[in-house]
This record gives sequence, structure tokens and C-alpha cells, in this order.
Amino acid sequence: MKIGLDVLGGDYAPDSTINGAIEAQRVLQEGQRLVLIGDQYDTIERLKQAGANPEKFDYIHAPENISMHEHPTKAITQKPNSSIAKGFELLKNGEIDSFASAGNTGAMLVGAVFSVKAIPGVLRPAIATNVPKIKSGYGILLDVGANADCKPEMLSQFATLGSLYMEYIYGVKNPKVGLLNIGEEEEKGNNLTISTYPLLQQNKKINFIGNTEGRDLFTDAADVYVCDGFTGNVVLKLAESFYIVTLKKGMKDDFFDRFNYERYGGSPILGVNAPVIIGHGISTPEAIKNMVLLSKDMIESKIIDKIRSAFN
Repeated sequence: MKIGLDVLGGDYAPDSTINGAIEAQRVLQEGQRLVLIGDQYDTIERLKQAGANPEKFDYIHAPENISMHEHPTKAITQKPNSSIAKGFELLKNGEIDSFASAGNTGAMLVGAVFSVKAIPGVLRPAIATNVPKIKSGYGILLDVGANADCKPEMLSQFATLGSLYMEYIYGVKNPKVGLLNIGEEEEKGNNLTISTYPLLQQNKKINFIGNTEGRDLFTDAADVYVCDGFTGNVVLKLAESFYIVTLKKGMKDDFFDRFNYERYGGSPILGVNAPVIIGHGISTPEAIKNMVLLSKDMIESKIIDKIRSAFN
């Protein structure tokens, strides 16, 4: 197993990514190798300074970085030696089994869609994120930013993608799917949700329970919440702020602690031909470690094969 990690991606890279890689490597088993993609010589030097054994990692030299402010499509084509471009080249050629980066989100999406490409039958890949439940565990919300504008058929596919992810990554059998809406009644919503509702009812691959509202998000009402990427991103950013607010208010609470992005590392792009994970720009070593471990889980679960079969 070869897990690709962009060493140069993120606001605190390469220190944060290298320290996270060291932490992750301690947990990985024999035969599970971390492939560090970035400035090879600088990376090896930093590993030595941190007291790690450089021989426990593999390296791909890609000294250029795509910054957060660069145009994603231009940057990927104009910087073939950047860590993100090189990561997707390796993933496409099967030289690594997954690729994770806390770098430019747009570049990660462009690379995923145009290099690794969508699984045949998938209209548009979606980004999923964890939603903590009050009692215990997590649900997921998708899409949270890959597609600001969506068609009803896309939302129905997101429901299938999310259901497979919940089943094979979190072990939830027959996960409940809710359509995020402004009311529970079938006729509520805007043109998109009203048109999506019957498609979800007809989707034999999911367990659709009907409309869900914002107040249901952290309950056991559903395991998979489906919405367009614009709505999902607004919800995601609001939810992320809860943890920050509790810290500022000096509150310590197990439920709100689970809003800490560090705990789950990153968000998978579901619907492409290989495991791709986008990390938070401000990823700490703990977040990087968990992003690597999520990559491992996605490879081991064969989630990509499961999605391929569902869309065959």
C-alpha cells in the first residue's frame, strides 16, 4: 500500500505535514508506505532534524508548490513539477494508491476530475464532510463545495455515494438518507429540492427517509444528508465555527470537541477513480496524521470498487 501525501500543501507546511507524516508512520503497519511528495532533499533533512528515520518513507521530488491564491487549472498545467500535479500523475498511473493534500482545494478538485477522472456513470464528484451526532458517532453531509449549482440527478447520485461511504468506511448498514430542506413536507423547498425528492424516492440503492431540516443535522434523524455544494459549504463553515466559539468562551464539551477538524483529518472527494482527500488549509500535524489514516481506511475498504459497482 502506497499512501501519497503532499508535503508542501497547507498554511503550516512543510513542518506540519512532515510532523504529521512521522506520527502517521508510527501507526501504519508493515507494507503500508507513506510517499512524501515535495522537495525531497528538504524533506529528508527535516525528518532527520525531527529525529525520524528517513528510510521509513518513500519520496517523489516535486519542489514547486501551488499556493492557495493561484488559479487551480492554470497552476496544475503550468506547474507539472508541483507537489499536487505530481501527486495526481502518480495516482493516475497507479504508482500510489491514494493522494491527500491540505493545499489548494481548487487544484485538488481539478486534479481529481481531470486527471484521475470521475467513475463512469458519476455525473459530478462530491466532497463529503463529517457531521457529529449528539449521542455518538458521525453522519456525513455532501456536497460541501465541489458543485455550487446542482441538478436533481446529481443530488440523487450524492445520496448513493454518501450511503456507500457510510456503509464501508463507518460500518453503518442501510444508512438513512435525508434531503436537507426548509421543511419536512414533500412539497417544501426550492425547485432543486422539490425535483430531487421523487428521484430519491425512486433510488433503489438508498434508504431515503424524506426531507430533513437544519435542526436535524446533529441528531439520529439521518446518517447521510444531501444538498447542493453551495448550501453544504455554508453549513460546513457554520459548523466549524462552533468549536472555535467554545474555545473562545472557555467551554469544554465532548460534543463540540468533535467539531474539531483535526479529529477526522480531511474530506474525501467521492465519485473519482481513486481515494483523494482534501485537508484543511490550517491543518496541524494531528490533522495530517488523521488524513493519512483516512486514506488508509479508504484503500482497505475498497470503497472505489464498491462505488464502481453501484454505478455500473
